Amino acid sequence: MCLYLENLAIHKTGGEALFTSLNMRVKKGEILTLMGPSGCGKSTLLDVIAGHLSDEFSYSGNLTLDSADLTKLPAHKRNVGILFQDDLLFPHLTVWENLAFALPNAIKGNDRKTQAMQALEHISLTKLANSFPAQISGGQRARISLTRMLLAKPKVALLDEPFSKLDKDLRIQFRDWVVEQLKEANIPALMVTHDKEDVPQGSRVLTWPWEVTHA
Repeated sequence: MCLYLENLAIHKTGGEALFTSLNMRVKKGEILTLMGPSGCGKSTLLDVIAGHLSDEFSYSGNLTLDSADLTKLPAHKRNVGILFQDDLLFPHLTVWENLAFALPNAIKGNDRKTQAMQALEHISLTKLANSFPAQISGGQRARISLTRMLLAKPKVALLDEPFSKLDKDLRIQFRDWVVEQLKEANIPALMVTHDKEDVPQGSRVLTWPWEVTHA
């Protein structure tokens, strides 16, 4: 399973190009990092892949995931998981309910809670099952947020500055854990960051103006 971008170009409405002719392949189990100045199109590129591009922009080129043409699929059918710098957990749902919400529709009834609880056990947070997001720490919310994204069984993961709001010590701990979880999921992942320390060791980095280097 690979994510392919071929001759991808993004333009602002009116014609100004953020970039043109971007070619990229992200293999399963790989985390490719995007780095560059604000406004160069990093987050906008993630929006293109996820199917959430605003009317301010247009794009052209080929975008495929596991041989499927993503440009022809609505956002909810692309199987793309997204992790933002804000955890975006539902405040009115408990931790286990937040996790259960993400599970595929094929999982019914009590099985949803069972799988949510198993996920919490896997990340050693079972004791938080009945807590609400406002009652737990930022680091705990971050771990729940990533777990919720992975429970939806995405075919690709997009991470937009996922560590930027965490303090230094927590950032290091959570960063290593995220890399471990993504590799275990064995899906292509694309991460936007401004911090070189966020780049997984030995992985590829795409630096503006989109030249590939290695960490």
